[in-house]
Amino acid sequence: MPSTPSVIVVLGTGGTISARADSPQETLAYRAGEVGVDQLVADAGVVHTGFVIETGQVAQIDSKDMDFATWRRLAESVAAHLARDEVHAVVVTHGTDTLEETAWFLQRVLAPTQPVVLTAAMRPASAADADGPRNLNDAIAVAASIAASVGVVAVLAGSVHSARDVRKVHPTRLDAFASGDAGPIGRIEHGCLSMLREPTPWPGHAIGVDCLPIDVAAWPWVEIVTSAAGSDARAVDALVAAGCDGIVVAATGNGSVHRALEAALARARSAGLAIARGTRCQNGSIVESTSTEGRSAYPSAGDLTPQKARVEMLLELLSGTLKRRRE
Repeated sequence: MPSTPSVIVVLGTGGTISARADSPQETLAYRAGEVGVDQLVADAGVVHTGFVIETGQVAQIDSKDMDFATWRRLAESVAAHLARDEVHAVVVTHGTDTLEETAWFLQRVLAPTQPVVLTAAMRPASAADADGPRNLNDAIAVAASIAASVGVVAVLAGSVHSARDVRKVHPTRLDAFASGDAGPIGRIEHGCLSMLREPTPWPGHAIGVDCLPIDVAAWPWVEIVTSAAGSDARAVDALVAAGCDGIVVAATGNGSVHRALEAALARARSAGLAIARGTRCQNGSIVESTSTEGRSAYPSAGDLTPQKARVEMLLELLSGTLKRRRE
């Protein structure tokens, strides 16, 4: 008989939460990835749960430098731990810069039926008022109590965000993350979780770690191009000529694209590139016109940010949902 899950695994990947600066007052100039996950857990004084806390170090990087190889290792590690009968949940410590992309990546690759909780910090571990210990304690408390059906979530500054909605909205504030119009799915106060809503479901199935090439050169090349005043078609043409596999347009307003880009995108699609549109707007999602005349030729990413739409396109190209140009 399988044992009752009794373990929460904390996996470290680096980021500001693991950073040190030259003084306790310095919160901007620091070196990411200097404090190991074992020390993070010890320094946080994790007291919750009735669960055994295990740790593992997947990477020690600044999350601005997140890469496909680290993503694959992380997905593989999370999946391996979740497959253990004794593991209830996995917590991942991460940098803030690309946390939203990693959250969506893990959700789409694993579609976990057990809690997977990402957390981070806006101030280094060496800061006198570091926010990492509280965020890590909150993440473990959420992992211990959250319903499995919510999938991957992020816990920061007392808020619980779903992987689909979370996005970084401020470069320095402690409450630097939000969930757009949807709002957070929960709040955590004094170690107690209050759920506010159910996450918006996503119809896609788990893509699976096996679809992720070990050789990062085999991953698709997908870029984001911004539609803006004075947009130049040469950016798109250059990507096509260089062998890009897909383009996500960070479109203005309700998914509109500068006319200079429209013709270039049509050429790109004819050359076999995948094309999608996300809105530049911080909140809201693209609403498609019901008239044929007003409808764009390029599919909308809906409520996904352009950054997450890029992750989605990468994974759809890898899984075969979208056809790759070079095939």
